[in-house]
Amino acid sequence: MYPLITRDPVSGAELIVTRLECPESGVAIEGRFSLGWIGRLTREQLDFVEMLVKYRGNIQRLAAEKNIAYNTARSRLDEIVAALGGTPENDGRVDRRAVLDRLAAKEISVEDAMRLLKG
Repeated sequence: MYPLITRDPVSGAELIVTRLECPESGVAIEGRFSLGWIGRLTREQLDFVEMLVKYRGNIQRLAAEKNIAYNTARSRLDEIVAALGGTPENDGRVDRRAVLDRLAAKEISVEDAMRLLKG
């Protein structure tokens, strides 16, 4: 199976699910289903959340495992909080160093970095 895609690769808008199927029974259900909070996150953000749960919320261990700075991991968590409608703890200020670290690691595009830096 392919990993879940949550965002439209063209517009960046949230995707909806139109068909659910059980491979075991063959039952299929069609309609318009929301992905809920999962649909508001990118694949990378979902991977980050998975690791955060794996490390029981320990951002320091997660940062060490991903070989990134603690501030970079913290910034990514703030982005996830914002995507879910929450208020990041950084009072809305962008961690410029974390954005530049992500750009240098080729984790985000120049356009994404510019968007993040502009707020």
